Amino acid sequence: MVSNGIASASVRIMGFLLILLPAMHAPVVAAEAQGPLLTFDKREHRANPDISNVPRIRFLTTLDFPPFEFLDAEGRLSGFNVDLARELCDTLGVTAKCQIQALPFNELQAALESRAGDAVIAGIGVTPDLRAKYDFSRPYLQLSARFLSLRKTSGEPITPMKLAASKVGVVRDTAHQAMLKAYFPNVNPQLYDDRPAMLKALKAGDVDTVFGEGLALAFWAASGEADSCCAFRGGPYYSGDFLGEGMTIMTREGEPLAAAFDHGLLELARKGTLNELFVKYFPPGLY
Repeated sequence: MVSNGIASASVRIMGFLLILLPAMHAPVVAAEAQGPLLTFDKREHRANPDISNVPRIRFLTTLDFPPFEFLDAEGRLSGFNVDLARELCDTLGVTAKCQIQALPFNELQAALESRAGDAVIAGIGVTPDLRAKYDFSRPYLQLSARFLSLRKTSGEPITPMKLAASKVGVVRDTAHQAMLKAYFPNVNPQLYDDRPAMLKALKAGDVDTVFGEGLALAFWAASGEADSCCAFRGGPYYSGDFLGEGMTIMTREGEPLAAAFDHGLLELARKGTLNELFVKYFPPGLY
């Protein structure tokens, strides 16, 4: 499942990031101890909107985005987003009303508009155009950028001087290329047409380090294809301008579900359930 996850997740996440290239001004932020899932303060208060009049809640997702959504060995719909939807329903006390349906990714928005579903939980990138038409929950998972290096250099610190003296690979025309240029301007990056070509060059030693989407790099580094060649170098980097808001749940505008999901996500964070799901589905050391 890991190898399939690398391919599918890489394609979806790359598409998620390509729409986020404009308007990049905020500084990159290195990870803090609170981790990837706490995009809000657990101490805050969020009222639970009344959704008793909502007859049912149909979550729409996909089948081809492991570890977020996939069919397990027994043909059951599984994944981080699937389990999260179920936990939200349980926390909000509406389990009996909840359904989860998988559709092709390019059909999700139309299904929501036609009321064939009520909430999309499938890693759709938030854009100004979408915000004008839909409501979104708070982010429940931040996206990070990471440096992945050959093991012989993975222990070296990340500094502009160190990076300028090494060969750093990045996929051309991506948010990560723009991010690397903005915050490490002295680096002369080696550009690749896609992530597989970049990772092949890293394993072969043509570059010392690559910069890219943390989740995809983590799965690759843990796979048989990498053959334990490489390890993360330094901590994760976050930037709302470059990497977007993160994973959210999209609903129709003006309905109470997005606010209810905000309340549910806060409760799941307080109970530790969000982090439990993260540990279940993602490689150790990702964040």
